[in-house]
Formats: sequence, C-alpha cells, structure tokens
Amino acid sequence: MLPLRKGRYQARLADTSEDIRAAQRLRWLCFVARNGTGEDDDQVDSDRLDAECHHMLVEDVTTGQLLCCFRFLPLSGGSEIARSYSAQFYNLAALESFDGPMVEMGRFCIHPEARDPNILRIAWAAMTRFVDEAGIEMLFGCSSFVGTEPEEHAEAFAMLKEHHLAPRRWLPRVKAPKVFRFARALRLRKPNPKQAMAAMPPLLRSYLAMGGWVSDHAVVDPALRTMHVFTGVEIRAIPAARKRLLRAVAG
Repeated sequence: MLPLRKGRYQARLADTSEDIRAAQRLRWLCFVARNGTGEDDDQVDSDRLDAECHHMLVEDVTTGQLLCCFRFLPLSGGSEIARSYSAQFYNLAALESFDGPMVEMGRFCIHPEARDPNILRIAWAAMTRFVDEAGIEMLFGCSSFVGTEPEEHAEAFAMLKEHHLAPRRWLPRVKAPKVFRFARALRLRKPNPKQAMAAMPPLLRSYLAMGGWVSDHAVVDPALRTMHVFTGVEIRAIPAARKRLLRAVAG
C-alpha cells in the first residue's frame, strides 16, 4: 500500500523497527501516561500481537512528527477470529461463521496535543484504501471510553443500547471477568441524543456513522482505566454517502 498524502499529513505503513517503536511510544503516551505514570522516554506500549499486525502511521510531513497511529490485523474470515485482540475479552463464537475477509483495527490513538480533525480524516482514508484494495467485508475492534465508572458514560451507553446493538446473529457474548451489561442495566433509560453523541469517543462516532454496531456490554479495563465495547462494521452496510466521502479522501 502506497503512502497517502493530504496537505501537510501523510499516512504510511511502518516498515522499520524504529517506525514500530515510535508507534508504541505514542500509544504509551496516549494510553498509559494519561493515568499519571509520569514521563519516561524509554516507555512503550507493546504486546505479542504487534508482530502479527500492520502498523499505520500518520505524520506531519513538515516536521516529521508522528501524530496518529493504529494497527490492523487482516483475517481470511471468522474462522480466524480467535487470533484477534478482541477475542481475549469477548466470546466471538457467533462471528466464527462470517465467511468474508475481515480486519481488526486497534490501538488507535492521536497525540494528546494534536487538534486538527484532518488527522482523523486521513487515518480513516488510509484504512478505507486498505479495505477497498484487500476486499475486506467486515471491520471490527474495541472502542474505549476513558474512565471505569458506568455512570460517567450512561448517556452514551443508553444511546448504544437504543440504536446500535449488534444484530443477534453476530452478537458478542460475555467472556471478560469484569463487565457492565449496559443493555440490561439501562433498558428503561432513554438517551438524550445530543449529550450521548457528545460523550461518544471520536473513533466510535466514526464507526457509528458508517452503520457500525456494538456489543451489549462493556469490558472494564482497570489497568488502562477504560471501558470498551466490541464494535463491528459490515462494509456492504455502510451508507452510500459515507462511502463516497471516505473514498473521496482516500482517492
């Protein structure tokens, strides 16, 4: 996949160990340092899946600074879904019957000091190009909320329960030891749409705009102080207008 350049930003695949370490460093800054561990130039966020994944980098070409990164794991179909990061936390047996190419997108992060929405746009454009080139039929991953108290995210969870639960045929089941079953706990709560969408993580908002759906429960991660929901997008179900927007940037 060739680099994608838009204005001052470029998205490209990592091709050296130094590239991957830079991504792991940015991940540590976004996911670990925010929890008050302090600044340490030697710290990185890494796990065993890094060696199996492709790593996408979004850089400012005028400065060379890494502003955004994510990794992705292509799978031939649902029969390989046990290899995914998400399978550690969710029972994904229902998705084992999915018979098209899939890709798991994870560890998505944007530098805490970066504010330009074009960074997110070019990241999605790069992923769109890969999805089109590889004939991917489902995109999935974990979407994280910062904070482990359910009430902090109640409006967003109520919106997910009301409008965005996974189809029954694909619904992930509980596997992790600590979860919040928001579809059950908030079954009588009606969300305030404006407040709910304002509280939704930006990456999850992007998934939902593409017709994405989520698990009926959130996994609590005490180490990263987050709660995350399994998120899936069936490519053929993305609204036509949204596909045109994504491809216009990716082209």
